[in-house]
Order: sequence, then structure tokens, then C-alpha cells
Amino acid sequence: MAVAVPSEPPAFEPFPYRGDALFAEGSRLSDLAERFGTPLYVYSRTALETAWRGFDDALAGMAHQVCFAVKANGNLAVLDALARLGSGFDIVSGGELERVIAAGGDPGSVIFSGVGKSREEMRAGLAAGIRSFNVESVSELERLAEVARDLGRVAPVALRVNPDVDPKTHPHIATGLRSSKFGIPIEEARAVYAKGAGMRSLRMTGVGCHIGSQITSLDPFRDALRRVAALVDELAGNGIGIREVDVGGGLGIRYRDETPPSPAEYGAVVREVLGGRPVTVFVEPGRAVCGNAGVLLARVEYLKDNGGARFAIVDAAMNDFIRPALYDGWSRILPCERRGGGGRALYTVAGPVCESGDFLGRDRELDVREGDLVAILSAGAYGFVMSSNYNSRPRAAEVMVDGERVHLVRRRERADELHALESRLPAPPR
Repeated sequence: MAVAVPSEPPAFEPFPYRGDALFAEGSRLSDLAERFGTPLYVYSRTALETAWRGFDDALAGMAHQVCFAVKANGNLAVLDALARLGSGFDIVSGGELERVIAAGGDPGSVIFSGVGKSREEMRAGLAAGIRSFNVESVSELERLAEVARDLGRVAPVALRVNPDVDPKTHPHIATGLRSSKFGIPIEEARAVYAKGAGMRSLRMTGVGCHIGSQITSLDPFRDALRRVAALVDELAGNGIGIREVDVGGGLGIRYRDETPPSPAEYGAVVREVLGGRPVTVFVEPGRAVCGNAGVLLARVEYLKDNGGARFAIVDAAMNDFIRPALYDGWSRILPCERRGGGGRALYTVAGPVCESGDFLGRDRELDVREGDLVAILSAGAYGFVMSSNYNSRPRAAEVMVDGERVHLVRRRERADELHALESRLPAPPR
């Protein structure tokens, strides 16, 4: 039966041109660069909240919880803004659990995913009172039962099943195939549920799946959910009542010319497949909430022409934003101040890191001069959170724009801090 799709609100544009200047809500990006320096990550609070509400509204009327995927952006201000909306959180490490708690998130709305949870991380999750562990192997199930028993606790468990569905995305971010390290093969899940149900320190409450990231078609979601729904029904017939279904995340965003489904369309598929079952639905968007809510600002240091190959060397690099080098990720690159002349040319926008793979965009038509500012768009997900200190480069600052207000939510690192945890060898003995 077809399910009606709720109407979409008008799209909010967090980084518009006003005249020839690029803005973040009420702030001119060039002013932010002058105030905080570059490279600089800039986030729009309104964009974050609007995107999160899109998922919450899409599931209105169903028992549900939107759990933001912390791996996409773990800044405390980002998590704080979402926690204030009532967001839950999907985590994949003990460090992310600490971040959620530090940001004011409710541990009782945390789902702990990931294939390699340590005993220490399991203890931390149990002590904090998280909502559920997404268990991904029999060995993990047995370890969690042992840890919970030693602590005198009962661990809430959902099995993450692998439905062997191809999400048609980049191989590095496809997680629902049989060849992936993630999840339990769905045909083996019945036996694993029976095993878990026999362990007194576990409470088998849910089933989940997550098939990948940057998915731009509803078909893989629908296919995976149908397989999960069939498993839920079969388990119910065997006396194992599933109360929670985690449908994962992975909805894509527009970087270039993609046309991903809206949260409302995604929610309609969830209703179509799972509607009528007495379960609470968990959804774990990450990129779709924060990806287009952030930009990276960089300043052009040099323009080079290597025999016809033109380069705009900027002060941001692959250590600041690794997606282009790691995934061949494409993001729009715009000048923060548009020129009226005809000086456009094709440039590879590259950074100062000593790697040929250090580029932020290839063959971009830009009218820029040395000293100009550019904005790398769609940098709010897997941007700062994946940054490093390669080449001993301090990591960028992060700011949150909130209407007319601007908050520095992470100061820029200092060079001396990069080796603060290291030590030289002791003096040689005399």
C-alpha cells in the first residue's frame, strides 16, 4: 500500500551569496576568517537543527528516536545543539560516549555500534546506562554477556544484521554486503538470537542494520528493511519479541549533482515496510544532518602555472579535509568574495602538505587572486572529525554561527601542543 509522503518545508540555504559576499546565516564569511583565521570550519546551527527536525518530522506518529551518528561530527557544540532538540546518539567508541555525556546528551538514548568494542568500552556503556548495544558478532555477544555478568548488570542488546544489500556507494563506505566486516549474516541471526536469549545477563530487545553511507536511492533501504522485517516477524513466531528496530543511517546529501531522497521520502519507506508492528524505530543520520551545515574556509597562498597545469595553493590541506584524497570526494569550492572581471581559469585547489594526493578539488573554474578566501562546501560531515596533524600542522578552529551570533566552539591548536604528550630520550649516562 502506498504511503503518503509529508510535504517538504522550503529549503534553508545556510551559506548564501548576498550581493557578491558569501554569508553563513547572519555573518559574512570573510569577516569570520579575519576574526578567527584560516583554515576555519564554520557551522550553521539553523541548518543542523532544520536537517535533524526533517528526520524527526518524517517519523511523526511512529514510536521513534532520531540518533545522530557522532562519527560524522563530534564537536561538543554540534552535539549540544542536537541534544537540546531531544536527539539520541549513535556511537562507535568509548570516546564518543564521553563526548555525548560532556555535551549534555542523555546516555539512555545512546546506541553503541561498532565491530570492535573493548571490555572497557562495554563497562563504560553499562555504567552510563546506554539504551542498547548493537552487537555485530557471536564473540562480541559472549564477551558482553561476560562483562555484564561480572558487573551484575543485564545488557540491552540489538543484533546488527548484514542483509547483503548493495547500497551502490563508494566501496569504502558500503557496509551491508557479505564481504563487509560489519554485522551478522542475516541467515545466521536466528541462531544468534536464540543463543543470546539463553544468556541471563543479556536482554535481546532489538534488531538493526546499516548498509552504508551517501546512499542516493531508496531501493537499497527498502530491500534491506524488508529483509529485517521478515526476520522480526519470524523471531516473533519463535517467541522472541523484538521491540526495537534500528534502520541505520546512510541517507546521502547533494555535493555536486546528486538527487538524494528527502528525509520525508525516506520516512515513507520506513512506514511502508515497518508500519503496524509494535516496535520503536531508531534512525541514525549523520552526514544528512551535518554535511551541508558546514564549510571549510581557506586562503589562497599562491597561484602556480606548471606549463598549463594551474594550481591554487591554499592554507587548508588533506590533513584538514581528507575526503577528496580518501574517497575522491567532491565538494563545491566558491570564492568568499565574487569578482566582476573575467579572470576565471581552471585550477586544482591544493594544500601545502607534502603529498601529491593533497588536493581539495581538481579542475575548478575560479576567478581568484593570491590572498583571496575560498569556501569548501559540504564539509560539515567527516571534515574536522577526520582531520590530523600530518606534517605537524595544527588542526583548524571551529565556529558555530547562530543567527547573528558567532561562537568559537574549538580554538585553533598551537604548534607546541602537538608534541606536548611526547618526551625526548633521557640524557646519556656519564
